[in-house]
Amino acid sequence: PRRSLEMPMPMAKRRTFASIRPSSLCLLSLACSVVEPFHPVSASRGGRPGYTRRSSASPPLAFVKAGGSDDDAMSEQNGPSSSSSSTSKALRDELLELLAKNPSGHLDSDIRGQFSDKLRAYAENTDADPSDVVFAIGSSVFGIDASPAPKKKAKGAAGEGGEEEQKKDDDDAVIVSFDYMKSFMKEVFLSYGVAPENAETCSEVLIEADRRGIDSHGLGRLKPIYCDRMDDGILWPDRPISIERESDTTALLDGNMGLGLYIGPYAMNMAIEKAKKHGVGFVAVKNSTHYGIAGYYATMATDAGCIGLTGTNARPSIAPTFGVEPMLGTNPLVFGLPSDDPFPFVIDCATSVNQRGKIEKYAREGVQTPRGAVIDLDGIERTDTDGILRDMVLGKCALTPLGGAGDKMAGYKGYGWATTVELLCTAIQSGPWGEDVCGVDRKTGKPKPMPLGHFFLAIDIETMCDLNTFKKNAGDVLRAIRDSKKSPTGPGRIWTAGEPENDARVERTAQGGMKVPVSLQKNMVLLRDNRPGLKEKYGKLPFEE
Repeated sequence: PRRSLEMPMPMAKRRTFASIRPSSLCLLSLACSVVEPFHPVSASRGGRPGYTRRSSASPPLAFVKAGGSDDDAMSEQNGPSSSSSSTSKALRDELLELLAKNPSGHLDSDIRGQFSDKLRAYAENTDADPSDVVFAIGSSVFGIDASPAPKKKAKGAAGEGGEEEQKKDDDDAVIVSFDYMKSFMKEVFLSYGVAPENAETCSEVLIEADRRGIDSHGLGRLKPIYCDRMDDGILWPDRPISIERESDTTALLDGNMGLGLYIGPYAMNMAIEKAKKHGVGFVAVKNSTHYGIAGYYATMATDAGCIGLTGTNARPSIAPTFGVEPMLGTNPLVFGLPSDDPFPFVIDCATSVNQRGKIEKYAREGVQTPRGAVIDLDGIERTDTDGILRDMVLGKCALTPLGGAGDKMAGYKGYGWATTVELLCTAIQSGPWGEDVCGVDRKTGKPKPMPLGHFFLAIDIETMCDLNTFKKNAGDVLRAIRDSKKSPTGPGRIWTAGEPENDARVERTAQGGMKVPVSLQKNMVLLRDNRPGLKEKYGKLPFEE
């Protein structure tokens, strides 16, 4: 079974050569190839993503993170002249030499001891890189977890860490009212030719994400997910919605590659109307695109006195249990039930430990991705956010399903739910999935359309019981859960689904709107300056002096 880098094997437990997983052997061979160092150009399935062989004329031991230049490689190899850097480099060279001379050193207690001492000493150096392959070898092959603490990223620097940059981004964030932001987003959609009623709907779906505190799916996605894709010609602003098949309780719609932000509300509204007439309504959609926060549609149902259910597939991101290749989308499976609480019960989450939007948020904040959320083709759990986003596009790493990789924490459950959503988004629609919705032409690297499928279910509660009775019953259960005994080591509060989003709405409304960080301010300026008619309407944005 695959081992987590945070769950090192006890040193006392001897490992046979046959017990080492292939990825560990790959790492070991990587370290032993000191005569043919690696350089960040590309990656193959047989090696660690982000590294590839250089010619034998390359400077020895020049390991650098993916994305660096030849100058970066040389500067990292030579390093600063400080004694700390010299000591760090010497220790690293000794580690690699030890591995090269002892390919089966993990079986020798003396070699293991030497490797452990040197690795821990190397980890104590301030310039030791947490993503260095020697730490992965230590964990995967020798069972030694000695990774150094993540580095802080200096102002303006690229790479992992980023606490200082994030603090500055937070300090420079400006509170903008929801009304202003919704109006801005609507004008952006109008500038692309989206029909006025659809532009209103699209901007409402996005601003609702920000009201709920789901920053990964609001303003943060306006430019990179919707505008950039319209610019690339892989989704269209003005496509009609076609009804392919319909009965009293069901329908199949074709979105014709329009904006999922107006296709989704249309489909859920149709499901609700059918439910109000016949008790239940189910609508499937094909040839749609990203439809925003799935919880928006479940809440449409709860607002209408219905139980709501929705899901969507997405570009391949999740590896199946015991696999490493991205095969399934993050595929949220979302339920909504009305309650007599001030907010409905809405569970809106992906079927992966994390999802791409959250990793994009980490990238904007300049922080590492938590370990355990992403696995690469060698079975290594990745934390390098920028590298993850790049390699996810290239199919070289994958998200893990809810429960994580393998079966120790029941990752097969998240895998099963992700597969269920994939089937409901493709089997009815005869729709594409996997590589066919990856969004990138693997041969050319150019963007390509991603025809997604969705499904929407609404059940009218009044056909079975009084709506107010249902709401009270649901509220009683939820309040009992929240009032149950709290963990003495926890925050002193228990939340139920929908409550954190309501807390965010209350807090953000009280503060006068949403915080817009510098990274999104820049996106707004770019849109304002480049979209027709926006410069005249938004000559001075709220954060501009």
